[in-house]
Amino acid sequence: MTQDPLLTVKDLSVAFTQGGNTNTAVNKVSFDINKGETVALVGESGSGKSVSALSVLKLLPYPAASHPSGEILFRGQDILHATDKEMRKVRGNEISMIFQEPMTSLNPLHTVERQISEILKIHRGMSDTAARARVLELMTQVGIREPETRLNSYPHQLSGGQRQRVMIAMTLANEPELLIADEPTTALDVTVQAQILKLLKDLQSERGMAMLFITHDLGIVEKFADRVCVMTNGEIVEQGPVREIFDNPQHAYTKHLLAAEPKGSPPQQDDSKPVVIEADDLKVWFPIKRGFMRKTVGHVKAVDGIDVRVREGQTLGIVGESGSGKTTLGLALLRMISSTGRISFKGQDIQENSWKEMRPLRRDIQIVFQDPFGAFSPRMSVADIVGEGLQVHFPNLTAEERDTKVAKALEEVGLNAETRHRYPHEFSGGQRQRISIARAMVLEPKFVMLDEPTSALDMSVQAQVVDLLRDLQKAHGLAYLFISHDLKVVRALANEVVVMRQGKVVESGDAEEIFDRPKTDYTKALMAAAFRLETAEEGVVSD
Repeated sequence: MTQDPLLTVKDLSVAFTQGGNTNTAVNKVSFDINKGETVALVGESGSGKSVSALSVLKLLPYPAASHPSGEILFRGQDILHATDKEMRKVRGNEISMIFQEPMTSLNPLHTVERQISEILKIHRGMSDTAARARVLELMTQVGIREPETRLNSYPHQLSGGQRQRVMIAMTLANEPELLIADEPTTALDVTVQAQILKLLKDLQSERGMAMLFITHDLGIVEKFADRVCVMTNGEIVEQGPVREIFDNPQHAYTKHLLAAEPKGSPPQQDDSKPVVIEADDLKVWFPIKRGFMRKTVGHVKAVDGIDVRVREGQTLGIVGESGSGKTTLGLALLRMISSTGRISFKGQDIQENSWKEMRPLRRDIQIVFQDPFGAFSPRMSVADIVGEGLQVHFPNLTAEERDTKVAKALEEVGLNAETRHRYPHEFSGGQRQRISIARAMVLEPKFVMLDEPTSALDMSVQAQVVDLLRDLQKAHGLAYLFISHDLKVVRALANEVVVMRQGKVVESGDAEEIFDRPKTDYTKALMAAAFRLETAEEGVVSD
């Protein structure tokens, strides 16, 4: 006798109504998930993956969202038409969800311990002592080193990867029957990614937990999922066992996805070009304060005596695991956080510059942040977000000239210029990342710090963005500081690479040399996880 599916989605449609206009985001999607099975939803940004998943937990912005057709059954019970009271018993207990952007999902006013333990107390009625013990166990499981020191941390005090791991710990707290994972490893470095995937697989094996896995990383799907559903334009165009889909894709779109990967090599480095930005013996030490008098008892050495140099037309790749100091190094170079050591921009020493003195240089020094949604004002349209810098640095532009520049910048990063009057929440995660890139590039800067700029993008769009960045660099002689855990993207863009661990440089030099002939064990572990797609039982954890 065949066992009934744990979750059945049948002919599901989702429509959004705004200003009298109705748009269909998902059109008659159907799939099943069996107990203990992993089903992957793959497709490009805006294809309807996340909207389909959010429908399962009824987390769409109702009543603007509606379901013209379809049904969703969990253990045979209709949950598409369940009441809010009924859904509260399901959410976080029987069905949990890991969201794509942890910074916007975590409460900025609550500590890590409070946010995880709250779930245990509400659903399990645990005491404070029992909840703390379980929180420490969960944090250890998801790869957070020395979890006792992180219990009182707030989300803004954690790296992007650490925040994602806290989200995963929260999601697994009540041992759900179905886990919906929306890009759960987007912010994680390759070695920890392997650990998290292994952890999820182990939990499946122990508890019979099912998973709906949403991702743009086809490498993960191939190693991790049992079945795959390929989505585009709100429809599933192909589905079946992973091995069958990867070995013998039938639909043209599936073939397109499987062929998409960042390719090519960076523009040839010219050592005769002038140095745009450099630093010597750069240090960023954060004091550790304890006791009633908040006495400094030590320091977290986030960046510890690093030398970097980036020339015109060159890309310097900064790689390493979450918490290794990559982003801190970049922010120090841009004078966005305090540091010691010498920093020079276009031959001018800027380490002692005041904020007022730095302001004229901001046009030439731009940044693309890792979490685009957290960097946008939700009350500003995309046109205002991208054009804000133009108002500051080019005050003589007319409104029409500014709008033309904004439209051109959006089109360069693969977005329809007609969407510029919409707001950030109306875009997918990948589309928001492209808006973030457009905002930086519209000012035609000399130096750009790119902090995980492709982490939220699907594979085909990653390839487009890599090509775009190379074209812009070649045309304008841009200098890039490229921070990423995706070593395939780094390889396609970087001339030189710096490998960081716990605030120090482990290895540095020519990119081709580092990728093909790594010298240290740490660099070898990173390369193995990135290029051999190994889901190793052991990895390197730096948090």
